[in-house]
Amino acid sequence: MLPIGEFSKLCEVSTKTLRYYDEIGLIHPDQINPENGYRYYSIGQLKRMLYINRLKSYHFSLDEIKEILAGEPGHSDEKLYTALHRKRREVQHKLDMYHHALNRMDQDILSLEKGIDVMSYLNRIEVQLVDRAPMHLLFIRRMMSREDYALGYGRYFSGLYEQIAKEKLTLVGTPMTIYHSSEYNPAGNDTEFALPVKERVIGTRDLEGGRCAKSVWKGSYSDLTSVYARLREWIEEEGYALSQSPYEIYVTDPNQATAAEHLVTEVYFPVSKKQIKNARYL
Repeated sequence: MLPIGEFSKLCEVSTKTLRYYDEIGLIHPDQINPENGYRYYSIGQLKRMLYINRLKSYHFSLDEIKEILAGEPGHSDEKLYTALHRKRREVQHKLDMYHHALNRMDQDILSLEKGIDVMSYLNRIEVQLVDRAPMHLLFIRRMMSREDYALGYGRYFSGLYEQIAKEKLTLVGTPMTIYHSSEYNPAGNDTEFALPVKERVIGTRDLEGGRCAKSVWKGSYSDLTSVYARLREWIEEEGYALSQSPYEIYVTDPNQATAAEHLVTEVYFPVSKKQIKNARYL
């Protein structure tokens, strides 16, 4: 048996952390002296503790680790295999975000060295006034948090494509997302995933046509907030008002794009001209 201090030293885990792991049921001491409360761990528990450390190094949460460790005999490897694949996707997504951030920082450093305002790129975002035809949409509408978006886009669009194949519908456009919330809420936003189709069946609806302010963005989806800001600024400058929920149309398939700069997204703000009230003079 190993006293908690020696067990702590071997595994490089503090005694405070070991006590907390005991509280949450992650790993319990093999023995506790009833007279003085000293905790002891068996040699066999070293392997479990090292396994926990390994999973922590993969950025699994303690709750996720508990779930993996609670696997039934004969199914634990299968559960671990699934969990590792899911976590690997999450880690890769974060790596891509860090890589993108590093590239942006390099660009900003270069701009500053040349005496260029790092926000001057907003002025290069072009805005057009266009007339959009009505569309008939097959859609799914959900409350989505920012963390849900990456997985949600794939899941819900895949479901819509499956429905099109199953019901033999005619696809007449590329995927689009409509954002209905009037303000941003980290807990969740009213988001509609849609595919334009020809037929009218259960699960479809009409999207009105009309005048829109439009911008085309070539680059990462994470930068689309800049496009939204520029469109909103343009609308105000030109005397228009937002008349319906804004939406995005994905011209390129993200699964086919080899780099973020190859992604092409069209952003539309449905607008109407502001009514000018007649001034009354005495």
